[in-house]
Amino acid sequence: MAMGWLPRSATAVLVLFLVLWRDWGAEAATFTFVNRCTDTVWPGVLSNAGSARLATTGFELPPGVARAVPAPAGWSGRMWARTGCAVVQDGGAGGGRMVCATGDCGSGGAECNGAGAAPPATLAEFTLDGSGGLDFYDVSLVDGYNLPVLVEPSSSGGGGGGGGSLTSAATCAAAGCAADLNAMCPAELRAGGGAACRSACDAFGRPEFCCSGAFANPSTCRPTAYSQVFKSACPRSYSYAFDDPTSTFTCSGGPRLHPHLLPRLLPKRVI
Repeated sequence: MAMGWLPRSATAVLVLFLVLWRDWGAEAATFTFVNRCTDTVWPGVLSNAGSARLATTGFELPPGVARAVPAPAGWSGRMWARTGCAVVQDGGAGGGRMVCATGDCGSGGAECNGAGAAPPATLAEFTLDGSGGLDFYDVSLVDGYNLPVLVEPSSSGGGGGGGGSLTSAATCAAAGCAADLNAMCPAELRAGGGAACRSACDAFGRPEFCCSGAFANPSTCRPTAYSQVFKSACPRSYSYAFDDPTSTFTCSGGPRLHPHLLPRLLPKRVI
Protein backbone atom coordinates (compact mmCIF):
# COMPACT_ATOMS: atom_id res chain seq x y z
CA MET A 1 0.00 0.00 0.00
CA ALA A 2 1.37 3.39 -0.94
CA MET A 3 2.72 5.16 2.11
CA GLY A 4 1.83 8.76 2.83
CA TRP A 5 -1.76 8.37 1.58
CA LEU A 6 -4.86 7.65 3.63
CA PRO A 7 -6.69 4.68 2.09
CA ARG A 8 -10.44 5.01 1.70
CA SER A 9 -12.94 2.44 2.74
CA ALA A 10 -16.69 2.07 2.62
CA THR A 11 -17.88 -0.64 4.91
CA ALA A 12 -21.18 -2.33 4.28
CA VAL A 13 -22.87 -4.77 6.53
CA LEU A 14 -25.17 -6.87 4.46
CA VAL A 15 -25.36 -8.21 7.92
CA LEU A 16 -21.83 -8.41 6.92
CA PHE A 17 -19.18 -5.75 6.60
CA LEU A 18 -18.17 -4.70 3.14
CA VAL A 19 -14.91 -2.78 3.54
CA LEU A 20 -13.45 -0.84 0.63
CA TRP A 21 -9.71 -0.23 1.03
CA ARG A 22 -8.11 2.18 -1.43
CA ASP A 23 -4.49 1.88 -2.59
CA TRP A 24 -3.77 5.25 -4.15
CA GLY A 25 -0.44 4.20 -5.56
CA ALA A 26 -2.09 1.55 -7.73
CA GLU A 27 -5.48 3.27 -7.94
CA ALA A 28 -7.04 -0.04 -6.88
CA ALA A 29 -9.59 -1.01 -4.27
CA THR A 30 -10.45 -4.06 -2.19
CA PHE A 31 -13.85 -4.96 -0.80
CA THR A 32 -13.66 -7.11 2.30
CA PHE A 33 -16.84 -8.96 3.24
CA VAL A 34 -17.26 -9.94 6.90
CA ASN A 35 -20.35 -11.93 7.84
CA ARG A 36 -21.83 -10.66 11.08
CA CYS A 37 -24.92 -12.85 10.82
CA THR A 38 -25.54 -15.92 12.91
CA ASP A 39 -26.21 -17.83 9.69
CA THR A 40 -24.28 -18.38 6.47
CA VAL A 41 -24.96 -15.89 3.68
CA TRP A 42 -23.99 -16.00 0.02
CA PRO A 43 -22.88 -12.54 -1.20
CA GLY A 44 -23.51 -11.70 -4.83
CA VAL A 45 -21.64 -9.14 -6.95
CA LEU A 46 -22.84 -7.57 -10.21
CA SER A 47 -20.66 -5.16 -12.20
CA ASN A 48 -22.41 -2.37 -14.07
CA ALA A 49 -22.24 -2.27 -17.86
CA GLY A 50 -18.75 -1.16 -18.89
CA SER A 51 -17.17 -2.18 -15.56
CA ALA A 52 -14.85 -5.14 -15.27
CA ARG A 53 -16.13 -8.38 -13.81
CA LEU A 54 -14.53 -8.95 -10.41
CA ALA A 55 -12.58 -12.09 -9.52
CA THR A 56 -15.72 -13.54 -7.95
CA THR A 57 -19.40 -12.81 -8.57
CA GLY A 58 -20.68 -14.80 -5.61
CA PHE A 59 -19.54 -17.08 -2.83
CA GLU A 60 -20.48 -18.74 0.45
CA LEU A 61 -19.62 -16.81 3.60
CA PRO A 62 -20.11 -18.54 6.99
CA PRO A 63 -20.70 -16.52 10.18
CA GLY A 64 -17.65 -14.59 11.38
CA VAL A 65 -15.68 -15.23 8.19
CA ALA A 66 -14.10 -12.50 6.03
CA ARG A 67 -13.25 -12.52 2.34
CA ALA A 68 -11.44 -9.84 0.32
CA VAL A 69 -12.40 -9.10 -3.29
CA PRO A 70 -10.17 -6.70 -5.29
CA ALA A 71 -11.71 -4.15 -7.67
CA PRO A 72 -10.02 -2.01 -10.34
CA ALA A 73 -10.08 1.77 -10.49
CA GLY A 74 -13.36 3.16 -11.77
CA TRP A 75 -15.37 0.07 -10.90
CA SER A 76 -19.11 0.38 -10.36
CA GLY A 77 -21.72 -2.18 -9.43
CA ARG A 78 -23.87 -3.62 -6.70
CA MET A 79 -23.53 -6.17 -3.92
CA TRP A 80 -26.09 -8.05 -1.87
CA ALA A 81 -26.46 -11.16 0.27
CA ARG A 82 -28.46 -14.28 -0.54
CA THR A 83 -30.01 -16.32 2.26
CA GLY A 84 -31.34 -19.82 2.70
CA CYS A 85 -29.34 -21.29 -0.17
CA ALA A 86 -29.36 -25.04 -0.78
CA VAL A 87 -28.62 -27.46 -3.61
CA VAL A 88 -31.79 -28.88 -5.13
CA GLN A 89 -31.48 -32.13 -7.06
CA ASP A 90 -32.63 -31.74 -10.66
CA GLY A 91 -32.11 -35.28 -11.86
CA GLY A 92 -29.34 -34.31 -14.25
CA ALA A 93 -25.80 -35.62 -14.41
CA GLY A 94 -24.56 -32.46 -12.70
CA GLY A 95 -26.35 -33.36 -9.49
CA GLY A 96 -28.38 -30.22 -8.81
CA ARG A 97 -28.71 -26.44 -8.72
CA MET A 98 -28.26 -24.00 -5.87
CA VAL A 99 -31.47 -22.16 -5.06
CA CYS A 100 -31.70 -19.35 -2.49
CA ALA A 101 -34.71 -18.29 -0.43
CA THR A 102 -33.93 -14.57 -0.90
CA GLY A 103 -31.68 -12.59 -3.27
CA ASP A 104 -31.33 -15.51 -5.69
CA CYS A 105 -29.51 -14.59 -8.91
CA GLY A 106 -30.76 -17.66 -10.79
CA SER A 107 -27.32 -18.92 -11.79
CA GLY A 108 -27.75 -22.26 -10.05
CA GLY A 109 -24.46 -21.89 -8.21
CA ALA A 110 -22.48 -19.72 -5.82
CA GLU A 111 -21.17 -17.54 -8.69
CA CYS A 112 -23.84 -15.22 -10.11
CA ASN A 113 -22.01 -14.88 -13.46
CA GLY A 114 -23.46 -11.53 -14.51
CA ALA A 115 -26.95 -11.97 -13.06
CA GLY A 116 -28.51 -9.69 -10.46
CA ALA A 117 -30.59 -10.33 -7.36
CA ALA A 118 -34.22 -11.30 -7.66
CA PRO A 119 -36.27 -8.89 -5.55
CA PRO A 120 -36.81 -8.44 -2.73
CA ALA A 121 -33.17 -7.86 -1.83
CA THR A 122 -31.26 -5.12 -0.02
CA LEU A 123 -28.59 -3.68 -2.32
CA ALA A 124 -25.31 -1.89 -1.63
CA GLU A 125 -24.33 0.17 -4.69
CA PHE A 126 -20.93 1.70 -5.44
CA THR A 127 -19.30 3.87 -8.09
CA LEU A 128 -15.56 4.32 -7.56
CA ASP A 129 -13.73 7.34 -8.96
CA GLY A 130 -16.95 8.95 -10.16
CA SER A 131 -17.70 12.60 -10.84
CA GLY A 132 -15.03 14.83 -9.31
CA GLY A 133 -12.97 11.80 -8.37
CA LEU A 134 -15.45 10.87 -5.63
CA ASP A 135 -16.59 7.42 -4.59
CA PHE A 136 -20.40 7.24 -4.55
CA TYR A 137 -22.28 4.71 -2.43
CA ASP A 138 -25.79 4.01 -1.22
CA VAL A 139 -27.95 1.30 0.27
CA SER A 140 -31.17 0.76 -1.65
CA LEU A 141 -34.52 -0.67 -0.57
CA VAL A 142 -36.06 0.21 -3.94
CA ASP A 143 -35.99 -3.50 -4.85
CA GLY A 144 -37.20 -4.49 -1.38
CA TYR A 145 -35.38 -5.82 1.68
CA ASN A 146 -34.04 -9.14 2.84
CA LEU A 147 -31.20 -8.35 5.27
CA PRO A 148 -29.76 -5.36 7.18
CA VAL A 149 -27.10 -3.50 5.18
CA LEU A 150 -24.81 -0.79 6.50
CA VAL A 151 -22.11 1.21 4.77
CA GLU A 152 -19.63 2.73 7.20
CA PRO A 153 -16.38 4.51 6.34
CA SER A 154 -13.18 3.28 7.96
CA SER A 155 -9.46 3.49 7.35
CA SER A 156 -6.29 1.57 7.97
CA GLY A 157 -4.54 4.88 8.51
CA GLY A 158 -1.84 6.43 6.35
CA GLY A 159 1.87 7.01 6.59
CA GLY A 160 2.41 3.89 8.68
CA GLY A 161 -0.26 4.80 11.22
CA GLY A 162 -2.70 2.39 12.78
CA GLY A 163 -6.20 1.53 11.67
CA GLY A 164 -9.37 3.17 12.84
CA SER A 165 -12.78 4.53 12.04
CA LEU A 166 -13.20 7.81 10.19
CA THR A 167 -16.71 8.46 11.46
CA SER A 168 -15.46 10.27 14.56
CA ALA A 169 -13.79 12.80 12.27
CA ALA A 170 -17.13 13.45 10.56
CA THR A 171 -15.80 12.24 7.24
CA CYS A 172 -17.49 9.95 4.74
CA ALA A 173 -20.91 9.60 6.33
CA ALA A 174 -22.40 6.23 7.26
CA ALA A 175 -25.33 4.91 5.22
CA GLY A 176 -27.62 1.93 5.28
CA CYS A 177 -30.25 0.04 7.18
CA ALA A 178 -29.63 -1.80 10.46
CA ALA A 179 -33.30 -2.37 11.24
CA ASP A 180 -35.17 -5.65 10.88
CA LEU A 181 -37.71 -4.55 8.29
CA ASN A 182 -39.03 -8.08 7.97
CA ALA A 183 -40.46 -7.77 11.47
CA MET A 184 -42.37 -4.58 10.59
CA CYS A 185 -43.18 -5.38 6.96
CA PRO A 186 -46.85 -4.74 6.01
CA ALA A 187 -48.66 -8.03 5.50
CA GLU A 188 -49.32 -7.33 1.82
CA LEU A 189 -45.57 -6.87 1.16
CA ARG A 190 -44.28 -9.95 2.99
CA ALA A 191 -42.43 -12.53 0.92
CA GLY A 192 -40.78 -15.88 1.50
CA GLY A 193 -42.82 -16.63 4.59
CA GLY A 194 -41.55 -13.46 6.26
CA ALA A 195 -37.92 -13.86 5.12
CA ALA A 196 -38.11 -10.69 2.99
CA CYS A 197 -40.20 -7.57 2.40
CA ARG A 198 -41.22 -6.54 -1.13
CA SER A 199 -41.28 -2.96 -2.37
CA ALA A 200 -44.68 -1.54 -3.22
CA CYS A 201 -43.57 -1.30 -6.86
CA ASP A 202 -42.70 -5.00 -6.97
CA ALA A 203 -45.90 -5.98 -5.15
CA PHE A 204 -48.42 -3.83 -7.03
CA GLY A 205 -46.69 -2.59 -10.20
CA ARG A 206 -48.51 0.76 -10.11
CA PRO A 207 -46.81 3.84 -11.66
CA GLU A 208 -47.10 5.92 -8.49
CA PHE A 209 -45.11 3.26 -6.61
CA CYS A 210 -42.65 2.56 -9.46
CA CYS A 211 -42.03 6.22 -10.43
CA SER A 212 -42.90 5.34 -14.02
CA GLY A 213 -45.14 6.83 -16.70
CA ALA A 214 -46.65 10.12 -15.50
CA PHE A 215 -44.78 9.63 -12.22
CA ALA A 216 -41.30 9.36 -13.75
CA ASN A 217 -39.94 12.54 -12.17
CA PRO A 218 -39.35 13.77 -8.62
CA SER A 219 -42.18 16.31 -8.81
CA THR A 220 -44.90 13.71 -9.34
CA CYS A 221 -43.37 10.65 -7.66
CA ARG A 222 -43.58 11.33 -3.97
CA PRO A 223 -43.16 9.20 -0.84
CA THR A 224 -45.99 6.75 -0.19
CA ALA A 225 -47.24 5.13 3.00
CA TYR A 226 -45.19 2.06 2.07
CA SER A 227 -41.93 3.88 1.33
CA GLN A 228 -42.36 5.86 4.53
CA VAL A 229 -42.37 2.61 6.53
CA PHE A 230 -38.92 1.87 5.06
CA LYS A 231 -37.68 5.45 5.48
CA SER A 232 -38.82 5.73 9.07
CA ALA A 233 -36.92 2.59 10.03
CA CYS A 234 -33.90 3.27 7.78
CA PRO A 235 -33.51 7.03 7.20
CA ARG A 236 -30.11 6.59 5.49
CA SER A 237 -31.34 4.21 2.79
CA TYR A 238 -33.18 4.68 -0.50
CA SER A 239 -36.86 4.05 0.17
CA TYR A 240 -38.14 4.89 -3.33
CA ALA A 241 -36.71 5.92 -6.70
CA PHE A 242 -36.34 9.68 -6.09
CA ASP A 243 -35.32 9.51 -2.45
CA ASP A 244 -32.03 11.28 -3.21
CA PRO A 245 -31.04 14.02 -0.75
CA THR A 246 -30.67 11.77 2.31
CA SER A 247 -29.72 8.54 0.55
CA THR A 248 -26.69 9.05 -1.72
CA PHE A 249 -23.28 9.52 -0.12
CA THR A 250 -19.80 10.29 -1.40
CA CYS A 251 -16.26 9.94 -0.15
CA SER A 252 -13.15 11.56 -1.55
CA GLY A 253 -9.66 10.09 -1.34
CA GLY A 254 -6.18 11.21 -0.57
CA PRO A 255 -4.85 12.34 2.81
CA ARG A 256 -8.25 13.72 3.80
CA LEU A 257 -11.68 12.28 3.19
CA HIS A 258 -14.65 14.59 2.80
CA PRO A 259 -18.28 13.41 2.82
CA HIS A 260 -20.92 15.04 0.68
CA LEU A 261 -24.65 14.52 0.25
CA LEU A 262 -25.43 14.94 -3.43
CA PRO A 263 -28.64 14.37 -5.42
CA ARG A 264 -28.49 11.59 -7.97
CA LEU A 265 -28.65 12.63 -11.61
CA LEU A 266 -30.74 9.61 -12.62
CA PRO A 267 -33.62 7.85 -10.86
CA LYS A 268 -33.07 4.52 -9.18
CA ARG A 269 -33.85 1.34 -11.10
CA VAL A 270 -37.14 -0.15 -10.05
CA ILE A 271 -38.63 -3.56 -10.72
